[in-house]
Amino acid sequence: MLRYTYLFLLLLLTQSCNLDERVGNTKELSAEIKNSKIKRITDVQLISTMDTWGKRIVSISQKTLTEALTKNPEKATALCGNMQQLPVLDALKKEYGVQVELLGPSNIQNPAFTAKERELLDAYLYNAEKGLPQSDNIQRLNDTLFVYNAPVPADNVISKTCYTQQEVPFAVWRILFNKKDVIRKIDVKKLD
Repeated sequence: MLRYTYLFLLLLLTQSCNLDERVGNTKELSAEIKNSKIKRITDVQLISTMDTWGKRIVSISQKTLTEALTKNPEKATALCGNMQQLPVLDALKKEYGVQVELLGPSNIQNPAFTAKERELLDAYLYNAEKGLPQSDNIQRLNDTLFVYNAPVPADNVISKTCYTQQEVPFAVWRILFNKKDVIRKIDVKKLD
């Protein structure tokens, strides 16, 4: 009888110590602990990180959308209007914790954007109309949100295909960063 009791206790003990679940929880727990540590990030490091990530996200987004438009010109309206159809862009949103959008002239009057963003879009359109050089831009919208804008070259298939009702080919990538998410994902050791 005592032997069965020990066997029962041993069986109960092994069932309660599910190693697979424990190892998984350990990885999740260590990631959570790492993310909750206090990090000292300067504004320069924050802006530099957003600039680097913004360039990377725009490069990948532009390449992906250009390839999709070139392969499927009949789906241009659907692709330009709904970026969720491109799994790569969805993966970028999840990996970096950002919003990725393609904007055109109609967004200059969009009340959903801040006055600062609408003015910036208007400046991009003005530069496109006058043939002036365009460059990427990061703006602080409030204490927690930053926007990274990157104009699409006028000769790119995106500018020519996504906004066909305009005189001047014009499109701008809009990447919205949440400061908290950026800080959480920054590896401080890599910045030093």
